[in-house]
Formats: sequence, C-alpha cells, structure tokens
Amino acid sequence: MAVVVFLKGVNVGGYRTFRPSELAKQLKRYDVVNIGAAGTLVVRKRIARAKLRAELARRLPFEAEIMICSGDEILRLVASAPFEGIRADRNIIHFVSVLGKRAKSLASFPIDFPADGIWGLRVLGQQNQFVYGMYRREMKAIGYLGQLDKIFGAAATTRSWSTIVAIARVLHPKTK
Repeated sequence: MAVVVFLKGVNVGGYRTFRPSELAKQLKRYDVVNIGAAGTLVVRKRIARAKLRAELARRLPFEAEIMICSGDEILRLVASAPFEGIRADRNIIHFVSVLGKRAKSLASFPIDFPADGIWGLRVLGQQNQFVYGMYRREMKAIGYLGQLDKIFGAAATTRSWSTIVAIARVLHPKTK
C-alpha cells in the first residue's frame, strides 16, 4: 500500500523553502505525487520507510522532520468523517495534525485554546497518529497549533482537511 509523507515546517514564511513538485519528480521511480506546497507527498510504490526517510533527507536542501503514515490510515480517517455536521467557513478551518509517533498523553476532548473565553483552536479528537479539530483564521492559531507537540508528546505538523481529502483522492480516486 502507498505511504504518505508529511514534512514539518517547510515553505512557511519564506524559511526552509523548496519545491515539493521537483522532489516528487526526483523520486518518480517510486510513483510520487506532490500535494500542495507544504511538503506533502503520496508515495504509491512500495519502499521501506527507513529507505524513504534516507532518500528524502538526502534530497532535501535542509534538515526536516519527516512524518510517514500508511495510505490506509488516511483512508480510514477520511472514511470516519470526523467533521461531519461541523460547520466550516472562511474563518473556521478544519485541520489534521500528524504526529511523528503515537501520542504519550491520553487527552480528554474537546481541548480549547485558550482554555477560557472564545476558542481560537479546538481539538475535537484523535485517531491513531492524527489529531483533528478546527481553528479560527487568526495569527494566534499558529501559536496554539505549536502547543500540540507538548500536549501529545510528539512532533506534529498540520494540514487542512481539504489537503487530507486530496490525499485520499490520490490514494483512492472514488473518494468524495
């Protein structure tokens, strides 16, 4: 089965920039598809995860944290429809944070940031190495997302729900 690669902290604010589409071309022997500009790749041919990590590290122009999960895990997450019935609009964004390893903490959901008042980020739940929720489109959200590493005891990188759905469509073209 395919695997999905999430690179943490690339192409953000002009730092650690590179072209993921070029990286995908360099890895074409593994049938790699680039999704967006944030360092999200679907690797459709079999390759050992350790070999894939080494190949990515060698080709990236800087060090980056690399999170890898199976395509099946993404498809299960999308099939579970964690945002069904939950409104999103231009100001409320649904997100999924991918943890670098299984979470150490068993959090109780929902988790709101800040804890008092109107939330800027709300974590709704967790499924394996995925933490999902929503945030308001405001600068404070970046800081709140940065706290997820501490709460779950693992490095996390975040993508919008629409990116996760796009990955699922590459993995299984009949995905809605």
